[in-house]
Amino acid sequence: MFDFGLRLRELREKQKLSQEQLGRRIGRSKSVISSYENNLKLPPLGILIEFAHLFNVSLDYLVGIDKNEMVSVGGLSPEQRALIDLLVFEFGDRQSKAAGLSARQQEILNGLMKEFSKK
Repeated sequence: MFDFGLRLRELREKQKLSQEQLGRRIGRSKSVISSYENNLKLPPLGILIEFAHLFNVSLDYLVGIDKNEMVSVGGLSPEQRALIDLLVFEFGDRQSKAAGLSARQQEILNGLMKEFSKK
């Protein structure tokens, strides 16, 4: 069985937020956040959406439907985001099991190295 409270606590702690800080960000008290984390209350859809935006995760992930973590692209430039999209698309579904990287995959990796080594 999925533990929403544990998922919320893990996301909050990953962001280094206290229950009180999280509550302030979404307009709820520390005790309400505590009740969510202890599975005493379930947040309404509007609050779930706020959590998803705040933690940069999908609603599916937040409520345990999709257990794959989302890639956070917050703070990246548009060029860096485009490269991450290419990376996920190209490497996420490796239909060909051929050894080594294709020329396209090598090009993407070279682009990543160039883009993320800029200062």
